[in-house]
Amino acid sequence: MSKIRVAINGFGRIGRSAFKIASESKHIDIVAVNDLTDSKTLAHLLKYDTAYGVYDKDVKSEPGFLIVDKKVIPVLAEKDPSKLPWKEKKIDVVLECTGFFVKDGAAKMHLAAGARRVIVSAPTQGTGGIQTYLLGVNDVNYAEDSVISNASCTTNCLGPVAQIILDNFGIKKAMMTTIHSYTQDQNLQDGPHKDLRRARAAASNIVPTTTGAAVSVTEVIKELKGKFDGLAIRVPTITGSLTDFTFLVGRKVTVEEINKAFREEAGKPRYKGVLEATDDPIVSSDIIGNSHSAIMDLGLTKVVDGDLVKVMAWYDNEWGYANRLVEQISVVTE
Repeated sequence: MSKIRVAINGFGRIGRSAFKIASESKHIDIVAVNDLTDSKTLAHLLKYDTAYGVYDKDVKSEPGFLIVDKKVIPVLAEKDPSKLPWKEKKIDVVLECTGFFVKDGAAKMHLAAGARRVIVSAPTQGTGGIQTYLLGVNDVNYAEDSVISNASCTTNCLGPVAQIILDNFGIKKAMMTTIHSYTQDQNLQDGPHKDLRRARAAASNIVPTTTGAAVSVTEVIKELKGKFDGLAIRVPTITGSLTDFTFLVGRKVTVEEINKAFREEAGKPRYKGVLEATDDPIVSSDIIGNSHSAIMDLGLTKVVDGDLVKVMAWYDNEWGYANRLVEQISVVTE
């Protein structure tokens, strides 16, 4: 069986993590990277990572190429996705990781360039008609879409948790807060930003801001439409985040029932690799490099008056998300 030929458009935090994960697959061949940064810089950033340490591969570069364990990978620098040589390179799947081509079906430009499938590493917006699929939630409904969205890291955490609560206990309404590590969409020092809170120094402040994750989940789990919302609190950690959920459930429950449900569901094939549960008193650094979308912290589960439920789930907002992104390659090519 021939390998799936993959190109990565955008070699930032998610693109590089996806590269490392996909490179370990026997079924995937990364045949091109497109990024406006020079190959020498990209090679250095691939090799040395503040969050994840030194990459255990031999990484070199030549002008226009990455060389990883002697495998030579062309590095392109094309701003317009429709002009990329995907037809010539027989690209099966593009991982669209720039964060730019998310509106009105812009990611479909990769199809015009000759790619068979595109997976967008962000929520999509506007009139493009691009469907969102979450592994463990609605991936079984994949309908041969040429372009799909893998939503956001937070949406991937929310989806399986909300689905398990809904299936086992029902949900009347819910709120969530993600306590989220800072990202490049914040300023290192105080400076102009369209979000005046994100304008402030990321490493020195707790920064309340918006998240579209709760709304994105309702597009996947239709039963939650109009019943689920939330916000984000950005904090001074480099990666590793925590979602705080509050559910008004459909019947009286206990802490023990809630935790039992998560333990049992985590062991089922549907959530294998997507959700796990722990009783250990962990902190954010403990889940850096964890590949799951949600790590349930069962010691933090609370129930008030039988039907008001709080659960908390950790997630590595980079590595966990990048694992789901790479796994979607199998979804769109099977």
